Amino acid sequence: MLEAGLWGLVGGGSLLIGAALGLTVPFSQRAIALVMAFGAGVLISALAFDLSLEAFRRGGSDAFTGGLFAGALAFYGADRLLDARGGRNRKRSEGQQAGSPATGLVLGAVLDGIPESVAIGVTLLEGGGVGVAVVVAVFLSNLPESLSAATGLRRAGHGSGAILGLWGAVALVSAVAAAVGFATLDGASPNLIAFVQAFAAGAVLTMLADTMMPEAFEHGGRVTGLVTTMGFALAFFISTLE
Repeated sequence: MLEAGLWGLVGGGSLLIGAALGLTVPFSQRAIALVMAFGAGVLISALAFDLSLEAFRRGGSDAFTGGLFAGALAFYGADRLLDARGGRNRKRSEGQQAGSPATGLVLGAVLDGIPESVAIGVTLLEGGGVGVAVVVAVFLSNLPESLSAATGLRRAGHGSGAILGLWGAVALVSAVAAAVGFATLDGASPNLIAFVQAFAAGAVLTMLADTMMPEAFEHGGRVTGLVTTMGFALAFFISTLE
């Protein structure tokens, strides 16, 4: 459980790094968008090969399909509720967070991070060590997420201390989510583990399509697809090394 929490903190820790970079380095919106596109590609690869495929092999089509759509619907529903509370623009880089309630922004960031962190904890259940590709994917995808959001929050008038505190808190929640995911499922049936893996994959994929990819394409232009493919390829080759 402790190991799962530490790996969750590694993946979530990049949120704090990205936020610090967003506050100190004058990135252009295009640069932020292309980094986000790369991170999205990395995460898509991890979802496909380290979560979805593994879930299908472990639990079959029923567990995989049920978990995938349950995760997608759960994220969609929670995201809709948080949008109404001010979390809609949490990852935007242009300052649209101005006037948004802090609670909505915080809960939105937590919502995005929990499925990824649970996925990290689940990879330890086999007893062969953490899924390196999943940790790398979460780490790399978190950087542009918090970088973009920190830039937008600063433009919206939020202080640096509050922004860093927000992402530091989300990083800690990520660690807890990874530990809880491991502890809850340790010794569980293959079908249940497969369902949770697919659930995490469905939730993260919905998050990507709803938040990261539109932001990336809006400011990155047509080259966004090529950069996303580069991220996908990197994560794929990392997964083949395990």
